[in-house]
Amino acid sequence: MIRPEAAAMLKRWRGVLIAATLVLLGVYWALWRGTGLLEWVGYAMAGAGIGLGITAVQRLRFDQGHGGPGVVSVVEGRITYFGPLGGGVADLEALSAITFDPRAKPAHWLLAQPGQPSLAIPANAEGAQALFDAFAHLPGLRIGALVDATRASTAPVLVWQRDGTGPAPRTATSAHGNRPRRLH
Repeated sequence: MIRPEAAAMLKRWRGVLIAATLVLLGVYWALWRGTGLLEWVGYAMAGAGIGLGITAVQRLRFDQGHGGPGVVSVVEGRITYFGPLGGGVADLEALSAITFDPRAKPAHWLLAQPGQPSLAIPANAEGAQALFDAFAHLPGLRIGALVDATRASTAPVLVWQRDGTGPAPRTATSAHGNRPRRLH
């Protein structure tokens, strides 16, 4: 009954729509219907909606689209990528650095692990949006830096590096041999 394009757009924006609904319902309860407990529930619901809305917008900015090569799966802290020409596995606990390389076509996330080659995951691979939640669990990673990295256009961006692991991997350097810039 709904066109596939409209359904896809609604699915992509569902987090923002749910958050907006929570905010509107919370404000309605707090200001026009609320007395006593319902008023405070309305304020709490509006606050939760605002927090969910911020997260939903960050997810939208992180999402690079779909239809890219390969499939990404994240299960219990293990990131698995199956691609047409390769793939691999990376455990979140073993990661030493995450770099976003916009020069690759399509743009890639480079996941570095000690003693192994970097795992390159296309940013628009099926399931790549699950990387947002997986990366959010890394100690010291700023979500803002993660989202800002996806807007880089010319050079690789070092998004996160585990403390005490040494330099980023060689595969994450720019064409001129420079280190990727780091977002703070």
